[in-house]
Amino acid sequence: MASFKIEGGHKLNGTITPQGAKNEVLQILCAVLLTPEKVIVNNVPDIIDVNKLIFILGKLGVKIEKLSKNSYSFQADDLNLNYLESDDFKKDGSSLRGSIMIVGPLLARFGRGYIPRPGGDKIGRRRLDTHFEGFIRLGAKFRYNKEEHFYGVEADELFGVEMLLDEASVTGTANILMASVLATGTTKIYNAACEPYIQQLCKMLNSMGANISGVGSNLLIIEGVKSLGGCTHRVLPDMIEIGSWIGVAVMTRSELTIKDVSYDNLGQIPNVFKKLGIQFERRGDDIYIPEQESYEIQNYIDGSVLTVADAPWPGFTPDLLSIILVIATQAKGTVLIHQKMFESRLFFVDKLIDMGAKVILCDPHRATVIGQDFKTPLKATKMTSPDIRAGISLLIAALSADGTSIINNIEQIDRGYEDIEARLKSIGAHIERIVE
Repeated sequence: MASFKIEGGHKLNGTITPQGAKNEVLQILCAVLLTPEKVIVNNVPDIIDVNKLIFILGKLGVKIEKLSKNSYSFQADDLNLNYLESDDFKKDGSSLRGSIMIVGPLLARFGRGYIPRPGGDKIGRRRLDTHFEGFIRLGAKFRYNKEEHFYGVEADELFGVEMLLDEASVTGTANILMASVLATGTTKIYNAACEPYIQQLCKMLNSMGANISGVGSNLLIIEGVKSLGGCTHRVLPDMIEIGSWIGVAVMTRSELTIKDVSYDNLGQIPNVFKKLGIQFERRGDDIYIPEQESYEIQNYIDGSVLTVADAPWPGFTPDLLSIILVIATQAKGTVLIHQKMFESRLFFVDKLIDMGAKVILCDPHRATVIGQDFKTPLKATKMTSPDIRAGISLLIAALSADGTSIINNIEQIDRGYEDIEARLKSIGAHIERIVE
């Protein structure tokens, strides 16, 4: 087990380049299973969840070559499908929620795909129904072993069909999309997720020879093809990390430049930060955040309290609500945070309350934050990271707090953020990793 020791209250300064997007690369790595040809992926973040998936691909027989720190080649030309039914796979796959997305490509190419019940963040119920209902609609037979919590789908052939997803699930859309590219006939996916990460997956698959139209919309049309070839793909910068660095700058009242953010792919994110009164400038494809001593939350035009809520893309991403909540604790004004998707994701606010934040948890999905305008700084404390996004939010709070904080269970932060303490130190943060 490891912990972070953070001495808060120090101003930071410098330049940060965001890592590759975790939520994109997990899809992209699963897509390499669709072809026997070589696929090169650039801007791969060196984080626990991605490394776990690369390990699983290696055990499955994918030939993997690390070309540089963040670039890999993959070739799935001689797979060991028996691994899928082994005890090792049941253990390896259950530790990573993203492993669910190997099922679609394996089903499409080999006629069978298996997965243990995946792990991941403890942020509430995260259904897999969307994935498997999509596979069944394409013609697969589904089975589930309740004793071992083991899922399987099998099909001699998949056939294109029209389907309406019961929710705009990003991983569900990706999984069904990858299954349908090799299906016979035309597949139409209504209520598809349309996040930039899904758009990136579509662009990659089309470059491999797939025929996908409607990219960027919530209706994807896939004309099945016989086979796919290799390609080279570059992963977008991580929009959640970009939002996290904005949070770091604002809460420490620091000047910071975030490089190469792919600004046009950030959607509503800049607008939501601006509604909290945060100043920043777009400089080319960079974001410059000036040092600001105060920021005021905008009310609605009738004077009522602002609500920040998550929504399917192009709405605001749920992964940044924890960051918004922490930033609001030192804003001037009041905001209601409405987390619609995950019923346990706001429970970390008890740690912020211990630090002196004025937060009212209304119910599992809503919290009212009464900003203190830095009149009463947060107090250092000892806390535990419950999930990736809450973990980085608590880290941001600790960087702004008076005194020295300890954050335990930082493996949760390492799952989503590459070399976070070294990058924070590079801009002047006082942070130390303690390994027990």
